[in-house]
This record gives sequence, C-alpha cells and structure tokens, in this order.
Amino acid sequence: MEKTVKFKVEKETKNTVRFNEVPDEGQPPIIGTLYVQKWFAGNAQELEVTVKKP
Repeated sequence: MEKTVKFKVEKETKNTVRFNEVPDEGQPPIIGTLYVQKWFAGNAQELEVTVKKP
C-alpha cells in the first residue's frame, strides 16, 4: 500500500520548517506535523511525502 500525503507550511523555527498535514476530506491525519530542516525545505510552501506500507 502506498499513500501520498500533502503538507502546508505552518511556521519556521530556528533551523526547521514546521508543516501541517492536509488530510483528505473526511479522513483523519496520517502523520500530522512534520519538521523539515531549512536547508532542504528552502522556500517551499507545500510538500508531498509518500508513505509505503509493505
């Protein structure tokens, strides 16, 4: 099973950017909050993460 989860930026901290999950309508969040290092996130306002469950 594979699921792509979308995130939108919430705020920046000292070295990271905090993203909140945008769940599918009527579904609970799968991951919730995601912290990504600033060097990788850059100026991104949205991220997509693919989760694979064997």
